[in-house]
Amino acid sequence: LTLIVPYAAGGGTDLIARPLASLAEKYLGQPIAVVNKTGGGGAVGMTEGANAKPDGYTLTFVTVESTILRHLGLASFSYKDFKPIILVNYDPSVLTVPANAPYNTLQEFIEYAKNNPGLQVGNGGANGIWHMAAAEIERAAGVKFTHVPFDGGKPAVTSLLGGHIDAVTVSAGEVLEQVKAGQLKTLAVLGDERIDSMPDVPTFKESGIEATQIGSWKGVAVPKDTPDDIAKILEDAFMKSAQEEEFVNYMKNAGLQMLLKDSAGFAQTMQESDAFFGKLIPELGVN
Repeated sequence: LTLIVPYAAGGGTDLIARPLASLAEKYLGQPIAVVNKTGGGGAVGMTEGANAKPDGYTLTFVTVESTILRHLGLASFSYKDFKPIILVNYDPSVLTVPANAPYNTLQEFIEYAKNNPGLQVGNGGANGIWHMAAAEIERAAGVKFTHVPFDGGKPAVTSLLGGHIDAVTVSAGEVLEQVKAGQLKTLAVLGDERIDSMPDVPTFKESGIEATQIGSWKGVAVPKDTPDDIAKILEDAFMKSAQEEEFVNYMKNAGLQMLLKDSAGFAQTMQESDAFFGKLIPELGVN
């Protein structure tokens, strides 16, 4: 089997896909090769996955971008081109800056951004979810950033560590190690509530800014014409894998938020997400 990851190795999507695939091998009785297919904010890998032979041997680690890119005219596929298997994760965006940056709170950052328009904010791909997060911060706080795209969250964080950009709006899991090491600091969570891996970091709302919750969900899917009996075998295997103590502990330690849903629940999430971004994208003016 092949599992396509549409982002760079070491990013949030890849960090979840690899251990999950490894555990699923024993339930499916055969190896799963994880292949990174980057580009187009996830469009390259997901397009390949959607167009793969619907025999259950090519799976895709589908992300929220499957419900974003088509609204921007940047992808020929939609979430409807996939048959959902399981949803495993939801991570809100967190605003993270270098440890030595001249601001320690979200309010101080926004004040600085107003006085210094064009701060460089890195994301995991042009028009992807972390770009949307930064655009929402612009809208909610009345500031203007220079958006800097990378082929995944990990390269964006590496650039931040190197002092090449001013901030990132990726997930907590993608910056947690560097925050703990004192190299970076996270100022706020773009979510409705605080997150377990960063209990001391306030939400935007707690910091006085009314911003829409924006985050990334991720899960396993196959081409839409895959037979139901094959999809069911995959669903059973991946649900068992995701519930293993080893995987649950891994997610917790990596600062990645578990959100486990079966195929029916995942299908509902996809539908709701598509409607949400169909409304939000015109409001953000992203193109």
